[in-house]
Amino acid sequence: MDQKNLRVLQILRAPVGGLFRHVADLTRALSANGHNVGIVVDSLANDAQTEQLLTALEADAALGIHRFPMPRLFGRGDLSTPFAVSALARRLDVDIIHGHGAKGGFYARLAAYGRNTAKVFYTPHGGVLHFPADKASGKLFHRIERVLMAKTSAIIFESAYAQKTYTSLIGAPTCPSTVIHNGLRPGEFEPVPPLPDAADFVFVGELRNLKGIFPLVEALAQVNRPDGSPANLVMAGDGPDRKDLEQLIGQLGLGDRVKLVGSRPARDVFAMGRNAVVPSLAESLPYVVMEAAAAQLPVISTRVGGIAEIFGPTADQLIAPGDADALASAMTEMLANPDSARRSMQARLAHIEAGFSVARMAGAVEALYRNA
Repeated sequence: MDQKNLRVLQILRAPVGGLFRHVADLTRALSANGHNVGIVVDSLANDAQTEQLLTALEADAALGIHRFPMPRLFGRGDLSTPFAVSALARRLDVDIIHGHGAKGGFYARLAAYGRNTAKVFYTPHGGVLHFPADKASGKLFHRIERVLMAKTSAIIFESAYAQKTYTSLIGAPTCPSTVIHNGLRPGEFEPVPPLPDAADFVFVGELRNLKGIFPLVEALAQVNRPDGSPANLVMAGDGPDRKDLEQLIGQLGLGDRVKLVGSRPARDVFAMGRNAVVPSLAESLPYVVMEAAAAQLPVISTRVGGIAEIFGPTADQLIAPGDADALASAMTEMLANPDSARRSMQARLAHIEAGFSVARMAGAVEALYRNA
């Protein structure tokens, strides 16, 4: 493919979370480089929030934002939407179709069975990797993955962890594959100084068990500052396990030590704490770890998913997931030795600045498109 401006169709199901953030960052970066980008999303689950997010992308989506039914599992939309996407790709005369997540990748590669000459790329973003191989749904999705590899120009993994997991569950890709880490925008590398009344620790994430919220408050109950006073914590976010979390906080007598502030922008919340804690039980490549480190907060996290890739030279500091005692020890150590925590933060920051920027991510994806 020559150096002409590309026409790219990005396909995803729900415009939420880290997957959508990745697509939005990629769309804006490609548009800034002169390429024409279109977006395909689900028409079944849109609400005021998703519409607001999509409206903010319209200026960078020169090929439009298109909506088709994309059921979360299997449904009637799976019989019609692949044909609609294929027809749209032909009408828009796109060079590249890029599917994101299980459903986006499914539709993107089925579109290649039509009369399309576009090259087809796929980024799992977890997606199909979340279906266990010993369950009927997992067996079905994994079988589909193996069949669709024949129609895939390349698979782009957002972490080496995702690539390894894909190979373990589905098999080594028979098409080209590569790892391109997600990245942060330049403004996200600006430091966020703590407020005068900042808590010792801050958590940003969905309030559900998978994010390690219960071991976190259990750990906090054991943590004191060097002067012997009890440490405190700000938790931002909402989710299905909020009531259970509030109940545990009450049972542990932590009502005056844990402050729940609801869903707010991450950088606003980072100012409410001096150190960040990401105690997840499972992850892929969480943005919040990158964001907190880029904001120049010391970070405690668990050895799950691709977090070790973000921690880089400080990966040996990661702790086991679900271990409240280990988490408490790490939190106590961070308060007792702030200079050491800051040195680790600076090493982590340098690693993230070098390898986790939007410019680097988008440049690598664009080069892959052209090399196809």
